[in-house]
Amino acid sequence: MKINEVESLVGITKKNIRFYEAEGLLAPRRNSENGYRDYGDEDVAALQRIKLMRKLGLPLEDIRQMLSGAHTVGDGMRRHLVTLERERQNLDAAAKLCGELADCQERLADLDADALLTQMAEMEQSGTTFQNKQSQDIRVRYVAPVVVTVLMVLLMLGLIWLFLWAFETDPAGAPPLPLLSVFIAVPAVMALGVIVSLVQRIREIGRREIDDAKQF
Repeated sequence: MKINEVESLVGITKKNIRFYEAEGLLAPRRNSENGYRDYGDEDVAALQRIKLMRKLGLPLEDIRQMLSGAHTVGDGMRRHLVTLERERQNLDAAAKLCGELADCQERLADLDADALLTQMAEMEQSGTTFQNKQSQDIRVRYVAPVVVTVLMVLLMLGLIWLFLWAFETDPAGAPPLPLLSVFIAVPAVMALGVIVSLVQRIREIGRREIDDAKQF
Protein backbone atom coordinates (compact mmCIF):
# COMPACT_ATOMS: atom_id res chain seq x y z
CA MET A 1 0.00 0.00 0.00
CA LYS A 2 0.98 3.62 -0.55
CA ILE A 3 0.97 6.14 2.27
CA ASN A 4 -2.26 7.73 1.00
CA GLU A 5 -4.03 4.39 1.30
CA VAL A 6 -2.70 3.87 4.83
CA GLU A 7 -3.76 7.40 5.77
CA SER A 8 -7.31 6.68 4.65
CA LEU A 9 -7.43 3.21 6.17
CA VAL A 10 -6.09 4.02 9.64
CA GLY A 11 -7.24 7.63 9.95
CA ILE A 12 -3.76 9.00 10.66
CA THR A 13 -2.34 11.80 8.55
CA LYS A 14 0.75 11.37 6.41
CA LYS A 15 2.61 13.76 8.69
CA ASN A 16 1.78 11.53 11.65
CA ILE A 17 2.87 8.41 9.81
CA ARG A 18 6.20 9.95 8.86
CA PHE A 19 6.57 11.24 12.41
CA TYR A 20 6.20 7.73 13.80
CA GLU A 21 8.67 6.44 11.23
CA ALA A 22 11.18 9.11 12.28
CA GLU A 23 10.64 8.06 15.91
CA GLY A 24 11.43 4.46 15.02
CA LEU A 25 7.96 3.15 15.82
CA LEU A 26 7.32 2.09 12.23
CA ALA A 27 9.69 0.67 9.62
CA PRO A 28 7.95 0.05 6.28
CA ARG A 29 9.82 -1.73 3.53
CA ARG A 30 11.24 0.13 0.56
CA ASN A 31 10.24 -0.77 -2.98
CA SER A 32 13.46 -1.92 -4.65
CA GLU A 33 12.34 -0.55 -8.01
CA ASN A 34 11.50 3.04 -7.08
CA GLY A 35 12.64 3.40 -3.46
CA TYR A 36 9.15 4.35 -2.27
CA ARG A 37 7.82 3.12 1.05
CA ASP A 38 5.66 0.04 0.67
CA TYR A 39 3.26 -0.43 3.59
CA GLY A 40 1.91 -3.86 4.43
CA ASP A 41 -0.81 -5.22 6.69
CA GLU A 42 1.65 -5.44 9.59
CA ASP A 43 2.38 -1.70 9.27
CA VAL A 44 -1.33 -0.91 9.31
CA ALA A 45 -1.78 -3.06 12.41
CA ALA A 46 1.18 -1.33 14.09
CA LEU A 47 -0.28 2.09 13.32
CA GLN A 48 -3.63 1.04 14.76
CA ARG A 49 -1.89 -0.03 17.97
CA ILE A 50 0.05 3.24 18.10
CA LYS A 51 -3.15 5.21 17.50
CA LEU A 52 -4.89 3.33 20.32
CA MET A 53 -2.07 3.95 22.77
CA ARG A 54 -1.81 7.64 21.82
CA LYS A 55 -5.54 8.11 22.28
CA LEU A 56 -5.10 6.70 25.78
CA GLY A 57 -2.39 9.29 26.35
CA LEU A 58 0.68 7.08 26.53
CA PRO A 59 4.01 8.77 25.77
CA LEU A 60 6.00 7.66 22.75
CA GLU A 61 8.76 6.08 24.83
CA ASP A 62 6.31 3.76 26.59
CA ILE A 63 4.81 2.77 23.23
CA ARG A 64 8.31 2.12 21.90
CA GLN A 65 9.05 -0.17 24.83
CA MET A 66 5.84 -2.11 24.28
CA LEU A 67 6.35 -2.42 20.52
CA SER A 68 9.86 -3.74 21.07
CA GLY A 69 8.60 -6.32 23.56
CA ALA A 70 10.61 -4.85 26.44
CA HIS A 71 7.33 -4.07 28.21
CA THR A 72 4.00 -5.84 28.04
CA VAL A 73 0.75 -3.96 27.62
CA GLY A 74 0.14 -4.43 31.33
CA ASP A 75 3.54 -2.95 32.17
CA GLY A 76 2.82 0.11 30.07
CA MET A 77 -0.65 0.56 31.49
CA ARG A 78 0.49 0.29 35.09
CA ARG A 79 3.08 2.99 34.47
CA HIS A 80 0.48 5.13 32.71
CA LEU A 81 -2.05 4.68 35.51
CA VAL A 82 0.46 6.18 37.94
CA THR A 83 0.77 9.21 35.65
CA LEU A 84 -3.00 9.51 35.23
CA GLU A 85 -3.56 9.31 38.98
CA ARG A 86 -1.01 12.07 39.52
CA GLU A 87 -2.68 14.20 36.86
CA ARG A 88 -6.09 13.51 38.41
CA GLN A 89 -4.89 14.70 41.79
CA ASN A 90 -3.44 17.82 40.21
CA LEU A 91 -6.70 18.50 38.36
CA ASP A 92 -8.70 17.94 41.55
CA ALA A 93 -6.53 20.47 43.38
CA ALA A 94 -6.86 22.99 40.55
CA ALA A 95 -10.62 22.40 40.33
CA LYS A 96 -10.98 22.96 44.09
CA LEU A 97 -9.12 26.26 43.90
CA CYS A 98 -11.11 27.33 40.83
CA GLY A 99 -14.30 26.39 42.67
CA GLU A 100 -13.34 28.67 45.55
CA LEU A 101 -12.75 31.49 43.08
CA ALA A 102 -16.03 30.81 41.30
CA ASP A 103 -17.88 32.66 44.03
CA CYS A 104 -15.47 35.60 43.89
CA GLN A 105 -17.26 38.83 42.95
CA GLU A 106 -14.10 40.90 42.64
CA ARG A 107 -12.69 42.15 39.39
CA LEU A 108 -9.37 40.69 38.39
CA ALA A 109 -7.78 44.09 38.96
CA ASP A 110 -8.81 43.89 42.64
CA LEU A 111 -7.87 40.26 43.21
CA ASP A 112 -5.18 39.53 45.79
CA ALA A 113 -3.06 37.47 43.42
CA ASP A 114 -0.07 37.41 45.76
CA ALA A 115 -2.02 35.58 48.47
CA LEU A 116 -3.32 33.03 45.97
CA LEU A 117 0.11 32.48 44.45
CA THR A 118 1.45 31.89 47.96
CA GLN A 119 -1.29 29.34 48.54
CA MET A 120 -0.49 27.64 45.25
CA ALA A 121 3.23 27.59 46.09
CA GLU A 122 2.43 25.81 49.34
CA MET A 123 0.31 23.30 47.44
CA GLU A 124 3.14 22.76 44.94
CA GLN A 125 5.52 22.04 47.81
CA SER A 126 3.11 19.28 48.80
CA GLY A 127 3.36 17.75 45.33
CA THR A 128 0.62 19.50 43.35
CA THR A 129 1.52 20.57 39.83
CA PHE A 130 -0.44 23.35 38.17
CA GLN A 131 -0.61 24.04 34.44
CA ASN A 132 1.74 26.87 33.60
CA LYS A 133 0.32 28.54 30.53
CA GLN A 134 2.93 31.25 30.79
CA SER A 135 5.70 28.81 30.00
CA GLN A 136 3.61 27.27 27.24
CA ASP A 137 3.32 30.68 25.60
CA ILE A 138 7.07 30.67 24.98
CA ARG A 139 7.37 29.06 21.59
CA VAL A 140 10.62 27.17 21.97
CA ARG A 141 9.89 25.51 18.65
CA TYR A 142 10.68 28.79 16.90
CA VAL A 143 14.19 29.02 18.31
CA ALA A 144 15.95 26.37 16.22
CA PRO A 145 14.72 27.49 12.77
CA VAL A 146 15.36 31.14 13.61
CA VAL A 147 18.90 30.44 14.83
CA VAL A 148 19.71 28.34 11.76
CA THR A 149 18.32 31.03 9.46
CA VAL A 150 20.28 33.81 11.15
CA LEU A 151 23.52 31.83 10.94
CA MET A 152 22.95 30.95 7.29
CA VAL A 153 22.10 34.54 6.35
CA LEU A 154 25.18 35.81 8.19
CA LEU A 155 27.30 33.27 6.33
CA MET A 156 25.91 34.34 2.97
CA LEU A 157 26.37 38.02 3.81
CA GLY A 158 29.93 37.24 4.85
CA LEU A 159 30.59 35.65 1.47
CA ILE A 160 29.15 38.67 -0.32
CA TRP A 161 31.31 40.99 1.75
CA LEU A 162 34.36 38.85 1.00
CA PHE A 163 33.73 39.05 -2.74
CA LEU A 164 33.27 42.83 -2.59
CA TRP A 165 36.34 43.25 -0.39
CA ALA A 166 38.46 41.20 -2.79
CA PHE A 167 37.19 43.24 -5.75
CA GLU A 168 37.90 46.53 -3.99
CA THR A 169 41.34 45.41 -2.78
CA ASP A 170 42.58 44.09 -6.12
CA PRO A 171 40.32 45.16 -8.98
CA ALA A 172 42.85 44.04 -11.56
CA GLY A 173 43.03 40.51 -10.21
CA ALA A 174 39.30 40.21 -9.59
CA PRO A 175 37.04 38.30 -11.97
CA PRO A 176 35.06 40.23 -14.60
CA LEU A 177 32.19 42.26 -13.24
CA PRO A 178 29.45 40.01 -14.76
CA LEU A 179 31.05 36.94 -13.15
CA LEU A 180 31.46 38.81 -9.87
CA SER A 181 27.77 39.69 -10.04
CA VAL A 182 26.97 35.98 -10.31
CA PHE A 183 29.22 35.22 -7.33
CA ILE A 184 27.33 37.81 -5.31
CA ALA A 185 23.87 36.83 -6.58
CA VAL A 186 24.22 33.15 -5.61
CA PRO A 187 24.64 33.69 -1.82
CA ALA A 188 22.10 36.53 -1.96
CA VAL A 189 19.49 34.21 -3.50
CA MET A 190 20.39 31.49 -0.98
CA ALA A 191 19.94 33.92 1.90
CA LEU A 192 16.58 35.00 0.51
CA GLY A 193 15.54 31.37 0.10
CA VAL A 194 16.45 30.57 3.70
CA ILE A 195 14.40 33.54 4.91
CA VAL A 196 11.41 32.42 2.83
CA SER A 197 11.77 28.90 4.24
CA LEU A 198 11.80 30.34 7.75
CA VAL A 199 8.57 32.23 7.10
CA GLN A 200 6.93 29.05 5.79
CA ARG A 201 8.20 27.09 8.77
CA ILE A 202 6.80 29.62 11.22
CA ARG A 203 3.46 29.41 9.46
CA GLU A 204 3.60 25.62 9.75
CA ILE A 205 4.27 25.85 13.46
CA GLY A 206 1.48 28.40 13.81
CA ARG A 207 -0.94 25.97 12.23
CA ARG A 208 0.44 23.29 14.56
CA GLU A 209 1.00 20.92 11.67
CA ILE A 210 4.06 19.50 13.36
CA ASP A 211 1.97 18.68 16.43
CA ASP A 212 -0.53 16.52 14.57
CA ALA A 213 0.97 13.36 15.98
CA LYS A 214 0.36 14.54 19.52
CA GLN A 215 -3.37 14.32 18.89
CA PHE A 216 -3.16 10.52 18.78
